[in-house]
Amino acid sequence: MTEAAVRQVESRGPDALDRAIIVVEGEGWHPGVVGIVAGRLRERWRKPVIVIGVDPATGVGKGSGRSQPGVNLGRAVQAAWEAGHLMAGGGHAMAAGLTVAGDRIEAARAFLEEALADQQAAAEVLDVVDVDAILDCRAASRSLFEDFERLAPFGPSNPEPLFALDRVTAREPVAMTGGHVRCRLTAADGASVKAIAWRCADLPLGRALLSGATGLSVVGRLKADDWNGRRGVQFEVEDAHDPRRETSDF
Repeated sequence: MTEAAVRQVESRGPDALDRAIIVVEGEGWHPGVVGIVAGRLRERWRKPVIVIGVDPATGVGKGSGRSQPGVNLGRAVQAAWEAGHLMAGGGHAMAAGLTVAGDRIEAARAFLEEALADQQAAAEVLDVVDVDAILDCRAASRSLFEDFERLAPFGPSNPEPLFALDRVTAREPVAMTGGHVRCRLTAADGASVKAIAWRCADLPLGRALLSGATGLSVVGRLKADDWNGRRGVQFEVEDAHDPRRETSDF
């Protein structure tokens, strides 16, 4: 479903990603997983996303949406319902659900694009990655991970700590099933940490890691690596930047 949704957006041309919100729909898409797909697309494009599964028998769509900080998706969906574009709809700032007749999806999309345009424009200006600390590769240990795990549970009001590794090289990159990229992030002194970046092989971030890019500033989170009985740690990459470039594509 995620792959089909990505193809649908890309088939609409480059202007599709300039809209305030991405709305995709598919016949037979299971309503139980549209929220997961919406979350993945929001991570990919960093803007509000609604994914709708249309029942082929009734023509009615059930949708779920995920938003970006600063964009109140639930309020916009509520307004779309009040305006008569939805059969039902509501939620909160960061997530929403809706029911819509198949022949009203385009009207609902247009309404939401207009309703969220100003909020999304303002949110994009403020869309930065707040790093909690710069981490040396030698310090990326299981004990440090466990120390920070004592701050759990994590959530919107208690975000999981985000670290930065500065001036590292992506060594031994491997493209994995599902579009994930695994590598070893290595500092100039030779210290390194295992790393994984989810669902990014076809994105600029994934291509940079797979090319063995050097001098990267990488942000992410420490995660347990208990595979095959080991008690290690790995770095879960969220984003990266090449400070040697005036602008960065990832």
